[in-house]
Amino acid sequence: MLKAIDMPTPYLVTDLGTVADRHAAFRAALPGVQVHYAMKCNPSPEILRTLHAEGAGFEIASIGELRMLETIGVDPADVLYSNPVKPPQHIAAAHAAGLWRFSFDSPGELAKIAEHAPGAAVYVRLRVDDEASVFPLSRKFGTDLEDAYDLLLLAKRLDLKPYGITFHVGSQCTRPDAWAEAVDAAGKLMDRLRHDDIDLEMLDLGGGFPARYTSDVPAIAEIGAATMEALDALPYRPPLIVAEPGRHLVAESGVLAATVIGHERRGEENWLFLEVGAYNGLMEVLQTPGGWDFPIRTTSSGDLIPYTITGPSCDSTDTIAYGVLLPAALTVGDVLYLGSTGGYTLAYASNFNGFAPPTPLFVGGADLSAHAGFVGADLSAHAGFVGAGRSRG
Repeated sequence: MLKAIDMPTPYLVTDLGTVADRHAAFRAALPGVQVHYAMKCNPSPEILRTLHAEGAGFEIASIGELRMLETIGVDPADVLYSNPVKPPQHIAAAHAAGLWRFSFDSPGELAKIAEHAPGAAVYVRLRVDDEASVFPLSRKFGTDLEDAYDLLLLAKRLDLKPYGITFHVGSQCTRPDAWAEAVDAAGKLMDRLRHDDIDLEMLDLGGGFPARYTSDVPAIAEIGAATMEALDALPYRPPLIVAEPGRHLVAESGVLAATVIGHERRGEENWLFLEVGAYNGLMEVLQTPGGWDFPIRTTSSGDLIPYTITGPSCDSTDTIAYGVLLPAALTVGDVLYLGSTGGYTLAYASNFNGFAPPTPLFVGGADLSAHAGFVGADLSAHAGFVGAGRSRG
């Protein structure tokens, strides 16, 4: 039986102990690989502080994200700026703050970095196979091996430091050997560059590491085993191997609670209207053709019937799920709990139509009682979604 927190909905409660556990399991599965959390996934200060305390680094996509990290005491020199296309003023501001490593994938970006961050270290983004991911990224970012080689030579001519290689196998990638194949491609480029007296110092495995929603995904240990084997086969081992997990570290740590505001019959469909929808934090349901399968539970019991679950706005596309089996007796005032909502929820949320995003709450973190939004409870007792995520690593 689910146990509700005694406060008004909607709220999103995050177990920071799970975040720390996921970081530890990731490091164990990929020994020697330094985590740089992709903070776009969830930039809540409580999560950033937790990962910072656990020894994680960070990856940013804008100067705004760097400013957030500075407020919690992160040294910009330890941060990676992995967005391959950046506003010139963001490059200049990050460089002035002490950040010195920038990703790129084009001559135009190199020119911007050379002008606004002279002498910086740069790492090229390879285009790799991302067909096994829910969110492919290769159409927007990345370059092929031949162009990557030419670009790193150009970087040297521009008095920048050819520093490394990065790639991204796509968000929520479910093929365990995808990272290994990308490492093999990077190794070919590394080997070729040695003939030009360029030994790279960093290989960045990017992100894409999956989290579990309603279906099983490859365990991080399985991904790690394949990836470490590929790293061992490189022509040489760069001094620094990093990865940029986001969703994998935080998604399963969160549970969103939302109240039913309407139960209607439309033709042959039973509809549940919630006070939270796509525009209030569940945007990923609109970003994929088949929607997004959040695990959904309730405190009610009884015979189950299929529901279409939709949000509160007047936009007809604001629908969360179809055919979800829940008790037939659900009515206005009942609460639904959506699991695996710790990533890409509040970061996307808006006040569209005047409906507020969920209130963020946190449990399981050290010294959080001094911070707003602390809940003195164990999240696993609250909703039963999170404990299984810890055991999977």
